[in-house]
Amino acid sequence: MKRSNLRRIAGAGTILAAVGALVAGGAVEASAAASGTVKTAGDPLNVRRAPTAGATAVKTVANGAAVTIDCQVNGSSVTGTYGTSTLWDYVPALGGYISDTYVFTNSDTRVAPDCGVGSGSAQCADSCAAEGQYRSADSHFLVYDTNADGYSAVVAYWLKGGAGPFYVWNSGGEGTKADKAVSVPHGGWVFYKVCVVNYTTGKPDLKSCSDGITDFAA
Repeated sequence: MKRSNLRRIAGAGTILAAVGALVAGGAVEASAAASGTVKTAGDPLNVRRAPTAGATAVKTVANGAAVTIDCQVNGSSVTGTYGTSTLWDYVPALGGYISDTYVFTNSDTRVAPDCGVGSGSAQCADSCAAEGQYRSADSHFLVYDTNADGYSAVVAYWLKGGAGPFYVWNSGGEGTKADKAVSVPHGGWVFYKVCVVNYTTGKPDLKSCSDGITDFAA
């Protein structure tokens, strides 16, 4: 099966090192998108908002459907038609991720680059009720609350030079979405985590945070 290391930063303490690498080498441009075919036992395949089996299903895609894979990331482990893997495929036309274990690509290795501009997406740890996505085209954060767990969903993010953390809150409750524009210069990077927390005007006590994701403003 195909394997990959998702280019994530493990914590905010490593942000400055990441900045140096970006300045020295510049952002790596993605190669051309790859093609694949959904292969299940016959049932439709769930398309997830984040690359985890517990993330919200935004739609389904039919068995046998052709898909165009923009990029690939590591997420939760899934056992499917082609074995067990943590690799997920981001399909822009579907608006989300599908497990690579259900996609025939005619290759036993990766077929697309790590996800970068415009495809950042995370779900917080321990199956908590928050999902977030950075939309690079217009530099917006989308923050979803997916369950009535008593907490607000929040994205904590940092900018070039280590500025932050800044926060994008969703305190609307189960089934709601917050959509907020954030100021990131063209080509600049944003590092973020998705967490749950009790809403506060002070410094929040973040809980069950996702791994950090670095994305770039288009």
